[in-house]
Amino acid sequence: MTDLARDVRRLRAENEQLLRALKADATHHQAVGVLAVLGRIAPEAAWRVLRDVAQRTGTDLDDLAEGVLTFAQGGDLPNPQLGELRRALDRDAIDSGAETSVRA
Repeated sequence: MTDLARDVRRLRAENEQLLRALKADATHHQAVGVLAVLGRIAPEAAWRVLRDVAQRTGTDLDDLAEGVLTFAQGGDLPNPQLGELRRALDRDAIDSGAETSVRA
């Protein structure tokens, strides 16, 4: 294989990785927006909630973010994730002195 062909393969693989990362990042940001609205919390707190729920349920962050987006569009979120999401939003509300309204 020539150096040029090797470089092309490497650059294509790198490009695919970057595109996957951009898609995941966009999904995370959208899920943070959903949680900020549902929980009536700041985006920074919503990001903490998303990470916390992923860790506590052993769910991949990308999968949880996709699940939150599906839930926001009327779909289902698995019970362990939904329950932990409610608890995380309640914990954040208690910490900040706010009230949450997620009772889906």
